Amino acid sequence: MAYILCLETSTTNCSVALSKDGKVIAFKEDYDTKYSHAERLHQFITIVIKEAGIALNNLDAIAVSKGPGSYTGLRIGVSAAKGLCFGLNIPLISVSTLKSLALQVKSEESFIIPMLDARRMEVYSAVFSNDNEQVRSIEAEVLLEDSFSVYLEKKPVYFIGNGVAKFEEICNHKNAIFITDKLPSSIEMGILGYAKFLENDIEDVSYFEPYYLKDFVAG
Repeated sequence: MAYILCLETSTTNCSVALSKDGKVIAFKEDYDTKYSHAERLHQFITIVIKEAGIALNNLDAIAVSKGPGSYTGLRIGVSAAKGLCFGLNIPLISVSTLKSLALQVKSEESFIIPMLDARRMEVYSAVFSNDNEQVRSIEAEVLLEDSFSVYLEKKPVYFIGNGVAKFEEICNHKNAIFITDKLPSSIEMGILGYAKFLENDIEDVSYFEPYYLKDFVAG
């Protein structure tokens, strides 16, 4: 039996889940348009632990969404995860933000392209098969009318995430299916984190850094 606390802070969704052997048993998130991680992340951790009826020292690992995404959001999530791992002497597991987001789509014979806003017409994206196998690496790219045409010509493509709305404005392909109101959540992290836990696929708590993909630029 393994209790894994999952932290998702890569976008405006401050999301915390507790999984037991890969199944979420407690969950709290703030599906907002503004960042609230600094104020609410530790509150949500306390709420989730209490709801599950366990103590922090019952945790077997911490899973954190590693990015790409918001620089500040990722820093807050990873800092909290590291603090818990150090204090409880338990392993740190990193989960791909885009792979977790892709899991929200349930489909057959399709590609799934999670897409996070990277400002202007740029997005962070990757391409997955309908069974969540990654078929194209994560990239930061500027959206064009013919972006992802190599996939759209083959089969239906589901686009999901907060970067989708701007692609929907310029893409008219018949195979494009747009899901614009979804953000990465800690719920999907449960099964991914547990799989890595079983394989002992863990991070060095001292040296782990979020996957920013692009350098931080102050606004």
